[in-house]
Amino acid sequence: MKNTTSITELCGLSCVKLEAGGYEAYIANEVGSNVIRLRDNKNGMEFFRFNKDNTADTIKQSAEVWGLPTLYLPNRFADGVLKTSDAVYQLPVNEKAPYNNHIHGFLHKRCHEVVEHDSDSNCAWVKTRYVYDENDEFFQYLPVPFVVEYTFTLSENGLEQNIVFTNTSGTKVLPMSLASHTTINAPFADGGREEDIRLTVPIGKKCELNERCLPTEKLKALTMWDLEYKNGSKCPVLQVVDNDMYIAEYADLDGDKFHGIIAEDTASGKKLCYEVSEEYGFWIIWNDRGFNHYFCPEPMTAMIDAPNLSLPADVTGYREIKPGQSFETHERFFTKL
Repeated sequence: MKNTTSITELCGLSCVKLEAGGYEAYIANEVGSNVIRLRDNKNGMEFFRFNKDNTADTIKQSAEVWGLPTLYLPNRFADGVLKTSDAVYQLPVNEKAPYNNHIHGFLHKRCHEVVEHDSDSNCAWVKTRYVYDENDEFFQYLPVPFVVEYTFTLSENGLEQNIVFTNTSGTKVLPMSLASHTTINAPFADGGREEDIRLTVPIGKKCELNERCLPTEKLKALTMWDLEYKNGSKCPVLQVVDNDMYIAEYADLDGDKFHGIIAEDTASGKKLCYEVSEEYGFWIIWNDRGFNHYFCPEPMTAMIDAPNLSLPADVTGYREIKPGQSFETHERFFTKL
């Protein structure tokens, strides 16, 4: 079957549709280059939380919990404060009491530009871009301009997402913490049952959180609950999973070193694999109380509230991008039987 790209519409949103290698993907540039649908048609697997009856407003109002949203700045900043090496920024407090944090930033809500889309005999791809400057309403809180560029490539190897941030300020460092609020459909295998899903997450120590979902800075040994992620026996739905945050480690996938998570439909043996680059040093797992037919294994490049913690940067993962320099990450989604 020929690999193709096309401009189309899904759920009232303008999208670039990619078809290649038995997969199809819809990238909605007008909601933060969100992959609002990814499907393996050959093996009957729906990767991300998707509802064909959704409207554009439904997705825009809750952009964090549909598809594959990319968050900058992700997760929580205590009292909206963000401390860098050369400034202190006051972000809006958009998470109500008792949390009183800034949460999830702005990038996933912006309309991005489609730079190009095309295909060849190997793959189909689309490139998108967002220019952040004084024209963005968030700039009053974080006056550090940057350009972010996305490349999505679909092939028989699945969907690859590459993201590059470039600091264009000339004078200020760009605080860097990046996450994907990845919403995995439950069940993800056609005809599957939620109770048959098992999730494997290769984890090290647990990052303890307080009642405001902020790190206490204590790294804890794994309990029996935590070890279910590590040994692949965790059912990530039908029970509450509420912000379990861990240091990421490596798993084994068919004898190869694997930096990512594996979700399996145990009845059929179908596996959904989610590989991330080494910049993603943490996982946080959440499932919206467990009975809403999705779960979120979220890779993060830094801990929650990382720039404000007293822990060293090589522990928290917090980075700063100097003027003129760039930061790059990579993710891949694919299936195995």
